[in-house]
Amino acid sequence: MVLAVKRKKELVEAYKTHDSDTGSPEVQVAIIHTRIRELTEHFRIHRKDHHSRQGLFRLVSKQRRLLRYLHKRDVQRYRNLITQLGIRDTISGRRS
Repeated sequence: MVLAVKRKKELVEAYKTHDSDTGSPEVQVAIIHTRIRELTEHFRIHRKDHHSRQGLFRLVSKQRRLLRYLHKRDVQRYRNLITQLGIRDTISGRRS
């Protein structure tokens, strides 16, 4: 369930904060969000794949930690990101 190099580069280009950015929270959350969507589609077909489900839970947990970090550091960047990705605002209790 690894993202293709081309798709990953597209995500980095779309969510980077400066020219040489590859590891900002925005980029990391976008990559994780894409992987979560792909795994969700995988589970529609393979309902009993419990080992991959454990990996999905880890990804969701990591995404939440990164979003919490971004919310603490810069609320505006956090709000822009969740709006772009269409993620529910679970930290401040609002929906976007």
